[in-house]
Amino acid sequence: MNLNDTPAALLIPAEFEEGLARQRAAYLAEPNPSHAQRVADLKTLARMLKENQAALVEAIERDYTNRSDFETLFAEFFAVLDGIRDTAKKVKRWMKPTKRHVDVMMYPLAKNRIIPQPLGVVGVIVPWNFPLYLSIGPLTSIFAAGNRAMVKMSENSANLARLLMSLSPKYFPADKLAFFEDGGGRGPAFSALPFDHLMFTGSGQTGRAVMASAARNLTPVTLELGGKSPAIVGPDFPIKTAAERLLWVKMFNAGQVCLSVDYLFLPEGRVDEFVAHAKRLVAERYPDINGPDYTSIIDERSYQRLTATLDDARAKGATLINLMPTQKPDPALRKFVPHLVLDVSDDMAVMQREIFGPILPIKTYRDAEDVVRYVNSHDRPLAIYPFTHDRALQDLLINRVMSGGVSVNEGLMHVAQHDLPFGGVGASGMGHYHGYEGFTTFSKLRPVFYQAPFSAIQMMFQPPYGTRAAKIMNWLIKLRG
Repeated sequence: MNLNDTPAALLIPAEFEEGLARQRAAYLAEPNPSHAQRVADLKTLARMLKENQAALVEAIERDYTNRSDFETLFAEFFAVLDGIRDTAKKVKRWMKPTKRHVDVMMYPLAKNRIIPQPLGVVGVIVPWNFPLYLSIGPLTSIFAAGNRAMVKMSENSANLARLLMSLSPKYFPADKLAFFEDGGGRGPAFSALPFDHLMFTGSGQTGRAVMASAARNLTPVTLELGGKSPAIVGPDFPIKTAAERLLWVKMFNAGQVCLSVDYLFLPEGRVDEFVAHAKRLVAERYPDINGPDYTSIIDERSYQRLTATLDDARAKGATLINLMPTQKPDPALRKFVPHLVLDVSDDMAVMQREIFGPILPIKTYRDAEDVVRYVNSHDRPLAIYPFTHDRALQDLLINRVMSGGVSVNEGLMHVAQHDLPFGGVGASGMGHYHGYEGFTTFSKLRPVFYQAPFSAIQMMFQPPYGTRAAKIMNWLIKLRG
């Protein structure tokens, strides 16, 4: 598809068109970078982060108003740098052509190989919640596979976007990597570009629009979406330990995590015990809601959406548990008070949409089959979190409930394992990145057949075929019976 074929109402910014043309020309001039070049690109990516760490942390802080520095360093720096290091060590092996079985008609002198080759120019659309992790993380796989990349940041990451736009040319030529800021409807224009692959991380609603736009170009997409990821505490698991781990997950980045626990299943009769531990843990961990360790909600619209979500639950009969009853948040900082929501029903907004904030609805169950039926009656989540030492219960939940990924007896941590692919399924996304699967996502695994010095096909099956050819073919078919 030519850019001129995009919908008439959609104006493609000149910088997008010029950026794509520049990168595509560079790809065609050097379509298959060496192992040394790919490792150099990865190391340069790491160097850009390390040499500008303070400025990058500050830019993210300004975009959030208040973002925990530790959470930024942990999720946006350590995790990314560790992933780059792991990929740089393994990419040489990933790049090697692999042998495949040769059909009997070509055996033994013909050869089959799978050769991983770069796709070309990859577009990356980045959300605001972990803007470095979700831009540099994909770039790790994209560069390992030998590609070039154009990255569009979120409108809510304006300070970081401008900083990356100024930093990137000092480390990479524009025909290798280019960052772009959002605003003014530029998102749809970016997704309308005829990339060789497009990666989007964000909401399911926007993901559908991105996929529809990419389809006009037959651009393959990787969609990392979200959904309502449940945690299920088994009857055998200590409630105190579950609360410690689940509250850490739910409060991390003030719940603004696509993999956060969106609702919790507890065995009947264990809710009061969980509530007591939750109150104690929040008081211990966050003695001052306006302190630096508790992250702000990203913008006023999101803050008001969370407020409306609690109001809706209360109006429909839910019991709200304020986990910071003695503290007074500053609305200007958008510090949202964390809540548990009990007695929930499916007609409440809190059970219908991804929460993306420090609100945790709790449901109870008598039998694990009830949990399986409930989760399977909704969209497939990005993750499930079984908390149990009972291997039979673990296997039941893993085998009967489909999700993008699983962390057992912990939350989030499967995404931090560099040798595990990360991705959703169904409404929570499609495709994978991280590790080897990220390398293959952004590569064309190109099948190549090498004919032997002589060709059995040409020797035995030249027309007119006649009786001899028919006898040989019938014999070969019988062997396959």
